[in-house]
Amino acid sequence: MPGSLSTDVQIVSSQVFLLPVELRVPLKFGPETTTRVVCLRTSVEVADKAGRRAIGWGETPLSVSWVWPASLSVADRARRMEAFAVQLAEKLVAFGASGHPLEISHDFQKHVLMNEVAIANQLEDSEPMPYLAALVCLSAFDIALHDAYGQLHQRDIYDLYDKEFFSRDLSHFLEPESGSSISFKDRHVADFLIRPGVRSMPVWHLVGGLDALTAEDLNGTEPNDGHPVLLGDWIQKDGLRCLKVKLRGTDAQWDYERMRRIAALGFPMGVRWLSADFNCTVRDPAYVNDILDKLLRDEPEIYARTLYVEQPFAYELEHDMLDVRSVSARKPLFLDESAHDWEFVKLGRSLGWSGVALKTCKTQTGALLSLCWAKAHGMPLMVQDLTNPMLAMLPHVRLASHAGTIQGVECNAMQFYPDASLPEQAVHPHIYQRRHGMVDISTLGGNGFGYRIEDIQRQLPAAAATFAS
Repeated sequence: MPGSLSTDVQIVSSQVFLLPVELRVPLKFGPETTTRVVCLRTSVEVADKAGRRAIGWGETPLSVSWVWPASLSVADRARRMEAFAVQLAEKLVAFGASGHPLEISHDFQKHVLMNEVAIANQLEDSEPMPYLAALVCLSAFDIALHDAYGQLHQRDIYDLYDKEFFSRDLSHFLEPESGSSISFKDRHVADFLIRPGVRSMPVWHLVGGLDALTAEDLNGTEPNDGHPVLLGDWIQKDGLRCLKVKLRGTDAQWDYERMRRIAALGFPMGVRWLSADFNCTVRDPAYVNDILDKLLRDEPEIYARTLYVEQPFAYELEHDMLDVRSVSARKPLFLDESAHDWEFVKLGRSLGWSGVALKTCKTQTGALLSLCWAKAHGMPLMVQDLTNPMLAMLPHVRLASHAGTIQGVECNAMQFYPDASLPEQAVHPHIYQRRHGMVDISTLGGNGFGYRIEDIQRQLPAAAATFAS
């Protein structure tokens, strides 16, 4: 639909760049192990009614093991996501809508994205690409669109979510829970943000299922690159206070002992909080309940310091419709992979989920709308990582800065590919290097997301695709 405000913009060109990154140590996602990733970087150019133009940038890892659990090879899934990103670049330029970035992206997701997924899947003989994978591809363009809007108006993007920049209030995007007295009429994104955003936040470190805790876990294949390998060395080096523990979800004894071992190592070193992440591998709430009950009975301090449980169950909420109230009665239970958008958050809440893990890799637009819906309904928030390196890290920490999370932000790219972000780290050292258990985003500033991209000395490869209207 055409925009009606002088501040409205329209997408006039887009570019796609593919940046491969090798992991220094393997990262286990549920049943799969990741050793490399391709980061999708995009540029989006916008124009306003007066003909002024500006370019914004976005990026996300195409983390196929996280978005697309399947028997299809990682290489095939990655190829299809890369091809879909090129498809989206063309469709976004052709879309032709004008408005605020949130309005443009919301309408594209509602009216175009699912059809493009169907078209892409029709061209393949193998299993279909899921909607979550499509959202991740779109997110790099969506982030770039928000950044471009800030660049054009020469303002921080988080100053541009007030009512004067929107033709529509939140009631056009969100519906409250059935029977609720909550109304989104005359409310806007800015009403739910922390402003000004915090500049320093507690940081969560990911303890992968393959990570070595102590020297007895070493097998001789570990890198010797000057970065820590053992969990204790990470805790000491970065002053960590929060550990996110990846669990199997298929071996209750292993999961229980993993929590015990990590607590025994971390608590004496100053670790205060744990979270338990099962990555969609659990089939029955009783599995999680039994582990939590055993911790409460035999390891009450570990139970008390387990701040929340993250996405134990398969992310297709509408297929399984599991009642998970028994888990959330024990600990806050956070949607992650399932929280595609606010409508899935709404469905999750009806099934007993109590909190939401926001991710910019499911679009800045979707994260903001989910944030508004969740806050209006009293649901706690976290901002979770997709092992975001390079430019992808910066909108991620900006979201956490303004979200009002239960405890800081997860940042783990420095564990798995620290050298990938050296050009960005030179400009924003305390975002890519954790100190005293914190990340400090004070170096971010200026227009859009405040990347200071002109100061970042990164050579990009040739564009994989370019489209212009």
